[in-house]
Amino acid sequence: MASIFTKIVHGEIPCYKIAETEDYLAFLDINPNSKGHTLCIPKREVDKLFDLDEADYNGLMTFSRRVAMAIEKAIPCKRVGLTVIGLEVPHAHVHLIPLHSMEDARFIQKTQMTPEEFQHTAEAISAYL
Repeated sequence: MASIFTKIVHGEIPCYKIAETEDYLAFLDINPNSKGHTLCIPKREVDKLFDLDEADYNGLMTFSRRVAMAIEKAIPCKRVGLTVIGLEVPHAHVHLIPLHSMEDARFIQKTQMTPEEFQHTAEAISAYL
């Protein structure tokens, strides 16, 4: 069965898209730790990050770096943190989280945003790509 991320890739589930290439997709996390929390995924469904072949792994990291640099320009924050947990969705993914404090990296406190705020945030980050 396709993961929720694969369904997003195929357009079966909507997302707030940040960036897309032939192989990778970045979109806002709908349950963000902070405003601008973005997920970067390979379009090809692979469960674990370290199960990606070396080229796909390096491609995902390069893509994620590009997106993180755009987030840093668009969202006021101390830095953009990167984390990989991979337990929530069986599809390799990288979390890029604008950090204001260590609490933003803990996945405990969540930021509530309206659809309009999500759309504005996605557009603001995309403008720097």
